[in-house]
Amino acid sequence: MPELPDIELYLHALRPRLVGQGLDRVRIASPFLLKTIDPSIRETEGRTIHAISRIGKRIVWRLDDELFIVIHLKIAGRFRWKAKGAAIPARVGLAAFDLSNGTLILTEAGSRRRASLHIVRGETALAALDPGGVDVLHAPFDDFAGALTSENHTLKRALTDPRLIDGIGNAYSDEILHAARLSPLQMTQRLTGDELQRLRHSAIEVLTRWRDALIADAGDAFPEKVTAFRPGMAVHGRFGKPCPVCGTPIQRIRYAENETNYCPTCQTGGRLLADRALSRLLREDWPRSLDELEEYRRQRRT
Repeated sequence: MPELPDIELYLHALRPRLVGQGLDRVRIASPFLLKTIDPSIRETEGRTIHAISRIGKRIVWRLDDELFIVIHLKIAGRFRWKAKGAAIPARVGLAAFDLSNGTLILTEAGSRRRASLHIVRGETALAALDPGGVDVLHAPFDDFAGALTSENHTLKRALTDPRLIDGIGNAYSDEILHAARLSPLQMTQRLTGDELQRLRHSAIEVLTRWRDALIADAGDAFPEKVTAFRPGMAVHGRFGKPCPVCGTPIQRIRYAENETNYCPTCQTGGRLLADRALSRLLREDWPRSLDELEEYRRQRRT
């Protein structure tokens, strides 16, 4: 799922192409995309786009007369910038936005349609789409700490909860927790003041560094590859590879459609976190340390 650095990359690319342009026509290819019926999608046509911003992971277009187009890319939604009137791609195409200077195509890979498009009128209706999480890049420490500890969850869950923290998902939560040297399973209400300060500092540093790097790499070109797996990440998507800090093999916990990646040495004091499926299978034989894991693997090979 595109997260804060990726959304900021899209904003960087969309603003010079869309702001000040008239939205001539909107073509909807997927009946699952549009989530509102009033105002109608037809009411957006013929209006000027005045600003592009974000609410968390949602991209917001401000049009005339306080009309807003709000797009949530979810996991697999992506934008493509094409010549005006370009056809919507088969299978992956969701919608096309025709402007005087080109066409913005919205696509979504896979068979599940999760991306969403809302048309709302007025600031109040727009605010209703905000999950409420604090913007870690701008929130004072007390607001960040208060949101994070308002409920007692694991750090991984809290950082990726849009009601608590704004714009962070599976990939960058891994990177932030590694930079902060904190376990993804640490409970939020057990964090010390020093750990909260370290976590906030790491979140700002990681998100800002990746935002700036992605924008610098794209330059004036429209980003063609927005992905959760990027070279240079410390732990996310690097299972089995050496930690860039200490060299320990990166470990993971898999659950549902997601996984958590972490370094046992840097984050959990050498302790392996139990993978729910495997730990149920192995029960008391589940390895508790890297040494036990290596011994378990050695025995399986022999």
